[in-house]
Amino acid sequence: MLKFCKSNRGAFLEFNGKQIHEFKIGGYLCSFGKGANEYNMWHGSFKIKEHNYFKNDYLIKEIEVEENRLVLKSGKACITAEIINDNRIKFTPKVEDDCNRFWISLPALADEYVYGSGETFTEFNLRGKDVNVWVAEHINGVQTVKKIIKQVVGIKNTQRKQDFSNYETYYAEPTFLSSRKYYYHSETTARSEFDFTNSNKHIIKTDEICPFYIGFGESFEELLSDLTDLTGRQPELPDWVYDGAILGIQGGTDIMMQKVENALAHGTDVCGVWIQDWEGRRVTAVGKQLQWNWVWDEELYPRLDEKIKELNEKGIKVLGYVNPFLAIEKPLYKEATAKGYCVKDRDGNDYLVKITTFPAAMIDFTNPEACEWIKNIIKTNMIDFGFSGWMADFGEYLPTDCVLYSGEKPELVHNTWPSRWAQLNREAVEEAGKLGEIMFFTRSGYSETKKYSTMMWNGDNHVDYSIDFGLPSVIPAALSLTCCGFGLSHSDIGGYTTFMNLKRSDELFMRWCEMNAFTPVLRGHEGLNPDVNAQFDFSEETLAHHAKFSRIHKALKPYIKDCVTENSEKGVGVIRPIFFHYEEPRAFRESYEFMLGRDILVAPVIRENAVNRVLYLPNDRWVHLWSGRNYGSGKHTVESPLGQPPVFIRKSSERFDELMKLKDIK
Repeated sequence: MLKFCKSNRGAFLEFNGKQIHEFKIGGYLCSFGKGANEYNMWHGSFKIKEHNYFKNDYLIKEIEVEENRLVLKSGKACITAEIINDNRIKFTPKVEDDCNRFWISLPALADEYVYGSGETFTEFNLRGKDVNVWVAEHINGVQTVKKIIKQVVGIKNTQRKQDFSNYETYYAEPTFLSSRKYYYHSETTARSEFDFTNSNKHIIKTDEICPFYIGFGESFEELLSDLTDLTGRQPELPDWVYDGAILGIQGGTDIMMQKVENALAHGTDVCGVWIQDWEGRRVTAVGKQLQWNWVWDEELYPRLDEKIKELNEKGIKVLGYVNPFLAIEKPLYKEATAKGYCVKDRDGNDYLVKITTFPAAMIDFTNPEACEWIKNIIKTNMIDFGFSGWMADFGEYLPTDCVLYSGEKPELVHNTWPSRWAQLNREAVEEAGKLGEIMFFTRSGYSETKKYSTMMWNGDNHVDYSIDFGLPSVIPAALSLTCCGFGLSHSDIGGYTTFMNLKRSDELFMRWCEMNAFTPVLRGHEGLNPDVNAQFDFSEETLAHHAKFSRIHKALKPYIKDCVTENSEKGVGVIRPIFFHYEEPRAFRESYEFMLGRDILVAPVIRENAVNRVLYLPNDRWVHLWSGRNYGSGKHTVESPLGQPPVFIRKSSERFDELMKLKDIK
């Protein structure tokens, strides 16, 4: 329980009978200032130049104390703190001057760890980092090309990390979780910066003056529960999602059906088929992309409506694809532009954004009529057509120099664009009466995405083992999402980004597949250039491997369903950091292992040609799934041939016998 108490020097905050912070007369309060940012967007990546005109620091001069309310005053500035519940405080800063910048410092300890700020792919613990909280395209084309050039000349280092400042993310959020068992969350929609580089303080800056929250807990589960009470949670997934693998297939009706039959013939448990090119294919210089016109391409997919019903009768759902862009050479764009439904530039023309090699228009989510228009397209052309889910792609590309229907300032709307896109998809599902039957999955996000999206996926990862963009990177990505309160995520089996000599091997496909079997969703993707990527049917070996782990994923259904229920009720993610349950120094530093629920620890193989994995086990009794060997805590080297990723079951689990049966699946 939280309460404010008077002290000789001012006041202090007490949580469950312990003093956790003191507010002193003469101590630092906060800073207010004014500034402006210049944004330069190229293919969804942003260069931001900041101009700060002034910054004024304020010291606490007067304190008003009540048990559930505290007012800290300093002349023209003040912060009001109100205890909202037993765990959470709302802070509201105000200043009389004309300001649009706000700085606050939180006390830090040298051995403290911090996590979150959205989805971070290269670092899990953010201590020592300066984090830019701004939604952008994670896969930067320039970075990818530089990497490929180095590989061509023989420089290949999958363990190399670039400077943290070079990375951007699809999902940014002004939220972080501390190892000291508190969270910070801001209501801002503007750009934020988390400076975790100081040994004794965390400096938080927002380009907007607005309320923020700090919540406390006795456990990390309690923290996440309170955070998601505030920000929202995901609903439970449709039951069919757990019944095996969702096959990623492209190329038309005949190819789809042939591949499904081949998978079934090899013993694969197939719960779905995801066809991203249902609306047509666009072949570009970078690969096989899509026609962004959200209408069934009957030439590429003849009789698709019939095949959806046929597959549904076999227990196999069909999923599609949609994004908030419109192909400018297609009929839907012509209708949208005639009705004024697109985002405009400053000259009043439709703002055309270049994604890879082609321009596209954006639907204006601040226009209610435009939202209803695209929502009805989703309901009619996708839900009524028979799709049981879809990839709701993109959401990161709103330019800051555009003109919106609502007249809102684009800089303050940009971060919210993914949330508005998720909300639109969620409303389409709910208005069709299909929540609980349909799963759509998003890649971009901001604070409110948590309460609208039904599933995240980790975006367009490279088809390799690189620690920055490849297989290893999706592990800290999932863990950081969990620490922000988004507890349902998965990744494309084998990654997506394929270019020149960046091609998916069969080994990579199999390693990624066996990792993803121990996540909420087992879904494939053929990648940017399917013809050069190993797929589930690449060989008899990949077919058998994929089939085995589809059966393992299905066998995990009762366990994962219970984890998903816990996430929907309490906000505790399905994929969890080890420190959630084991508060050990090594656990707080672990970025490439994860807990699946409470009882399963997974340490995926993240290096090419590896036959073993060096890993850490926390203080408990563990049983290696494949060998049945008992392990204690500490560092271990575990044999890890293909088909036997390091997976451990907690020996004291009530489901131990049930979970150990997974080893018998062939």
